[in-house]
Amino acid sequence: MAKFKIDEVVEILEKNFEKYKTPIVTEIARREDPYKVLISTLISLRTKDEVTAKCSRKLFERAETPQEMVKLKTKEIEEILYPAGFYRNKAKTIIEVSQKIIEEHGGKVPKEVEELTKYKGVGRKTANLVVSLGYGIPAICVDVHVHRISNRFGYVKTKKPEETEYALREILPEKYWIAYNSLLVAYGQNICRPISPHCSKCEIEKYCKKVGVEKSR
Repeated sequence: MAKFKIDEVVEILEKNFEKYKTPIVTEIARREDPYKVLISTLISLRTKDEVTAKCSRKLFERAETPQEMVKLKTKEIEEILYPAGFYRNKAKTIIEVSQKIIEEHGGKVPKEVEELTKYKGVGRKTANLVVSLGYGIPAICVDVHVHRISNRFGYVKTKKPEETEYALREILPEKYWIAYNSLLVAYGQNICRPISPHCSKCEIEKYCKKVGVEKSR
């Protein structure tokens, strides 16, 4: 079986990246603030990117640090986060996580995935995103886009995102670990859609096995 040409695929993804709207968490990460990456990622769960962007901006106007965040009332955060999905639960989580960062880490977001996953509402996807985008430490964040597209390529063969993370750790060159999520999220939102992907527009089509694709455009 021919080896998947990941270097050529990543080159195409990078070339096309600027054509698409940058994922909001990637945009926030350019400010090099792990706390904002963490909070915006918590907001983004089951929420559209444009809603996440709006809510994140409004919240950070009120509080940019854990110390400032815990001074806000839960009700105030709820009002800012609406209409993000599960905004009430997210408001409580943001307060709780911020308090824990202050009490256990002196107000500084941990750099370790294992430490971050001890926090309420923080799974491996969120933790890897904070470590990679917030601190520039090689880590592979696997969300629905990364899981779906990596399997669609035929690059991995997994059933769950966490399995995909560990599979990619074995085969994806470390130099691509940080960028891989942002590249695939942008491509997944614009070209490699979950249903009926735009294969006719895709420059990666010749490398892709189209696993699970029943209909394309």
